[in-house]
Amino acid sequence: LRRLLAPRLRAQAPAPLPATVRELPGEAIADGLRLITSWQPFMPPVAPIPLAFARREDAVAPGRFLFFDTETTGLAGGTGTRAFQIGAADWHAGGLRVRQLLMTTMAAEPAMLHVFAEWLAPDTVLCSYNGRCYDAPLLKARYRLTRLAEPLGGLEHLDLLFPTRRFHKGRWEDCRLATIERRLLGIVREDDLPGAQAPAAWLGYLRGGPSTDLRRVCAHNHQDVVTLARLLLALAGSADDNAVALPGLHATRTGGV
Repeated sequence: LRRLLAPRLRAQAPAPLPATVRELPGEAIADGLRLITSWQPFMPPVAPIPLAFARREDAVAPGRFLFFDTETTGLAGGTGTRAFQIGAADWHAGGLRVRQLLMTTMAAEPAMLHVFAEWLAPDTVLCSYNGRCYDAPLLKARYRLTRLAEPLGGLEHLDLLFPTRRFHKGRWEDCRLATIERRLLGIVREDDLPGAQAPAAWLGYLRGGPSTDLRRVCAHNHQDVVTLARLLLALAGSADDNAVALPGLHATRTGGV
């Protein structure tokens, strides 16, 4: 019976996809881990950024901020959820540097967490959108589960969701980041893959599928961290119009990677 079935099973096996259909941006820096680096011509403010909009009396030098966002295997959180991509942006060498870590195998998680920890300094100020409630706790749990030193707990964390709600709740239909982009910053995304579809895109690639949707996930994550930098300056300007210049706050259309 096995001899009779063998030709039929071989005939039903899917043909492997061409390598070009599986290509991903960036470079391999460890087994199953890719680093995607790009640079935006987005000059940082000359002066420290005042944080009165966040009910703080201090100001922070632009170079101390690290804008970050994760793409995860699920939206509910919990110990079974992991981040398969971490995107981060910071002002570096006169522009906005965007670095994204992307896992292409489950086994690459410790390497990804180790590299991300190397991007953090003792005076880093993390900046996110709902990251205090979602991204940071998820990453802290993954560090503990992989038995690595957890680097986030001792850092300042500025979550832009809460001041955004104070300034703009009730003005627009909701305070999702995509809405704030469109309404406040004039950014319109083209061919954007919704975050809810990111887990399926990553798992589909791991199962041998094409990289098309995973590339769109990378583009979505890239735009998220760039938007955080622009939103920070917009909020600082709304609290004090003379505090900082707001470079680049004009209508922008974004596309895929």
